[in-house]
Amino acid sequence: MTTAPGPAREPDPDGTSGPGHDDISGPDPDGTSGPDGDRGDSTGSVPVLTDEPAPAAPVRRFWAVRRIPAAVLAALVLGGAGLLLYDVAAVRADRSAMAWRRELADGLATRPLDDTAVVLGAVVAVVLGLWLLILAATPGLRKILPMRREHADVRAGLDREAAALALRDRAMEVSGVQSVRVRVGRSKVAAKAVSHFRALDEVRGDVETVLAAGIDELALARPPALSVRVARPSGKG
Repeated sequence: MTTAPGPAREPDPDGTSGPGHDDISGPDPDGTSGPDGDRGDSTGSVPVLTDEPAPAAPVRRFWAVRRIPAAVLAALVLGGAGLLLYDVAAVRADRSAMAWRRELADGLATRPLDDTAVVLGAVVAVVLGLWLLILAATPGLRKILPMRREHADVRAGLDREAAALALRDRAMEVSGVQSVRVRVGRSKVAAKAVSHFRALDEVRGDVETVLAAGIDELALARPPALSVRVARPSGKG
């Protein structure tokens, strides 16, 4: 018995298919590649990380609590209001008013406006009112210098005396400096150094460089201007 030969099978050019080779065109076993060859989920979003710093928060001066002026004013107002209320209640109860209130009422009714006592009382009232307005409108705490804010929820301040001490220690490291006096204000740093050797111009340049670097390291929100004076010790030319 003979069988008819079937159609001849064309050989695969790259030799990767045939009776002894498996089909590798199926889905990826690990499921990481799609039909278009892209890896991952095409519909997902990838977060982008940036190194841009957050915008700096505005720096303002520290406000003083002012407990003493507030306590004094509250005590005066409370005492005066209580005394006046007691006198009014006594008059309503058919009793005579206090002597000080009768004298005050008679004086306000009979004294002219240009009287010395009236003018003096008006001046005191105006000065006291201006003082209270200034305290309410100004932050106070002049000895605290605000520092730069790296984070919006963190505030820091530096005492002016501590800043002056730190700058003085930096200036004393300069060669030729015998003594230094540093004063730190809100807008200016004034340093006066005494040099017992080296040229004054060289010492002044070194002190300015050191103090400028020190002011920058203080990280103040408003770096003050720098003024340096160098002199010889007294009695030396």
